Amino acid sequence: MKQAVQKNKKTLPRVAVVGSGYWGKNLVRNFNDLNALEAICDQDQEQLARLSDQYPEARMLSFPEILADQGITGIAIATPAETHHDLIRQAILAGKDVFVEKPLCLSVQTGEILVALAKEKDRILMVGHLLWYHPSIQKLKSLINSGELGRIQYIYSNRLNLGKIRREENILWSFAPHDISVILGLLDEEPDKVEAQGGNYLHPQIADVTVSLLSFPSGVKAHIFVSWLHPFKEQKLIVVGDRKMAVFDDMEKKEKLRLYPHSIEWKNHIPVPTKAEAETVECEAGEPLRAECLHFLESIQNRSKPRTDGEEGLRVLKVLQECQKSLSKNISFKRTGLFEKSPAYFAHDSAFVDEGVDIGEGSKIWHVSHILEGSRIGKKCQIGQNCVVGPNVQIGDGVKIQNNVSVYEGVTLEDHVFCGPSMVFTNVFNPRSEVPRMKELKRTLVKRGATLGANCTIVCGVTIGAYAFIGAGAVVTKDVPDYALITGNPARLTGWFCQCGVKLSFKEEDAHCLECKRHYRQYEKRIELIS
Repeated sequence: MKQAVQKNKKTLPRVAVVGSGYWGKNLVRNFNDLNALEAICDQDQEQLARLSDQYPEARMLSFPEILADQGITGIAIATPAETHHDLIRQAILAGKDVFVEKPLCLSVQTGEILVALAKEKDRILMVGHLLWYHPSIQKLKSLINSGELGRIQYIYSNRLNLGKIRREENILWSFAPHDISVILGLLDEEPDKVEAQGGNYLHPQIADVTVSLLSFPSGVKAHIFVSWLHPFKEQKLIVVGDRKMAVFDDMEKKEKLRLYPHSIEWKNHIPVPTKAEAETVECEAGEPLRAECLHFLESIQNRSKPRTDGEEGLRVLKVLQECQKSLSKNISFKRTGLFEKSPAYFAHDSAFVDEGVDIGEGSKIWHVSHILEGSRIGKKCQIGQNCVVGPNVQIGDGVKIQNNVSVYEGVTLEDHVFCGPSMVFTNVFNPRSEVPRMKELKRTLVKRGATLGANCTIVCGVTIGAYAFIGAGAVVTKDVPDYALITGNPARLTGWFCQCGVKLSFKEEDAHCLECKRHYRQYEKRIELIS
């Protein structure tokens, strides 16, 4: 038996493990069990002494000694991420094939250089995205490809634990690469939008908790929640399809992959979920890390492309870098546990607020809206989704602007104006794309309490009276008196509205609101509030 092992050691690639700490020692164990371990490198001399006793056939070498040793064909790197670039570069230039634990490195630019160098030197470059060597993930991929789950709609992943808390990288770079790698591979596409937010609770510069949202061209969305400040360990991936839902729970000892053939039926125009019993998916047994190490050895032997090669590591790195950019903008918690001083108003993460704007306390600005410079928005206003305000627009207190409304320069809204969905303001009477006319702006004033109905159009240069009511789809080309009801195209006066929003009925010259009892008097084409 011993002779067979010695013979096998001569035919297998010989591997040196660089970094034998928290995770590196697992690589040492697996390469040793595969009869491929040749050397171990670590700066911790006490750790080396322990490993020397545990693996007496392995040599304890320095990194330059490993690079110079012609008998070592592959190097497995499990050192801090900031060291990856330099170690990988030296190893490839020395003619070694490289396996590196995630992430590939810390910047896309550096990653591209390493991938190009490996290709130029015809060296294997493999990244340790462990989940792709898990039998359950491989099975999940085949189920998705076969259509078992139907059209994929949503994926979410939780990777949570209490520690191990690191100081050389944040939780995003420490935990999320596994999940990003799997999600990209399951969907076979890259995201076209990335958002992330999180908090720095233990260290002012290192995020302990992050949530990342990935949006894909196919319409699929995915979120990744990672934390090392969690009361228990959880590693769970859920894939929601329109036929079945799949749950991969790596904390389960046996039944790690289950399918849930839940269905949703529409009854009386209401979606009604029907729950079904979970189906356990049988998967091969085996340690994923051992399979990963074996795959590296086979890639060296066969000169074949690894499942998680440098290109795959680069795709993950691009997403990580975009997440980090978003995260850097949205971090709001500091080590003291106190929120940063924040503005008195709320703006959604996707909103844009230029410098030089004044937004009152309690106002809210929602998704993908843009407040341009020089604009003033009063207190307790509501700006809906996909709105544009400004530049240099004045908006009073308590104004509500519904989705898809643009309030251009030249428009002024007094207090408590209501702008219905997709209504339109103009600010130039005779616009031409090729003729600049911004100096010909015509002013539009909407007085206190007026309501502008959905899809109506207010042609510039008019005044909308206080508490007037513009009907949906109306096209207003003339001044509107206070309390007037205006409808049609072109709009015309068709009635009167009370300040409280109830239509008035006049008897001769007087009207009393049936709701609030206000008393109005009519004078030709206008009315006044009497009491």
